[in-house]
Amino acid sequence: MIRIGIGYDAHQLKVGERLIIGGVQISSDVGSVGHSDGDALSHAIVDALLGAAGLGDIGKYFPSHDNTWKGAQSRLFLIDAIARITEKGYKINNVDTTIILQAPKIEKHIPEIKKVLSKIMSLDETNINIKATTTDGLGIIGEGLGWASMSIVSLIRIT
Repeated sequence: MIRIGIGYDAHQLKVGERLIIGGVQISSDVGSVGHSDGDALSHAIVDALLGAAGLGDIGKYFPSHDNTWKGAQSRLFLIDAIARITEKGYKINNVDTTIILQAPKIEKHIPEIKKVLSKIMSLDETNINIKATTTDGLGIIGEGLGWASMSIVSLIRIT
C-alpha cells in the first residue's frame, strides 16, 4: 500500500533571526520567525509525513502555545513524525519539496540540505528532491518579508 501526504508551512522573515532550512543554517541578513527554529521546510515535511499516515498535523503534537517547543530544533519534529509513521507500519518511500524564498538564493545549499535531511530521516539522498523558487518579487515572499515550503511524501507499508 502506498500513502501520499502533502505539507505546507510559511514563516515571517526578520532581521536578527537565524535562517534554518532543512536543518542547515543559511547565511542571511534575515531569518525565520517561529516558535521553534522556524524551519518551514522541515515543518512542511513533518505535515506531509503525518498526513500520509492519517495522523493529523504538526500542531497536534508540537503546538506553538506549548513552551516545551520554544526554540526547538525542527529535526526533533522530524524524528518524532518518523517514529509515529513507523509505529503505524509505514516507511518513507520518497520526499519532494519546494522552498519558496526570494532571497537569499539557496541553490548552492541544496546538496547540504539533502545530506542533513537524509541523515535525519534515514533515507537515501536519491529519494529526496529539493527545489527552490522565488515569487519574482510578488507578494510577501517577493518583498522578502516571508518564506514558505511545500512537501509531498509517499509512504509504503512495511508491516
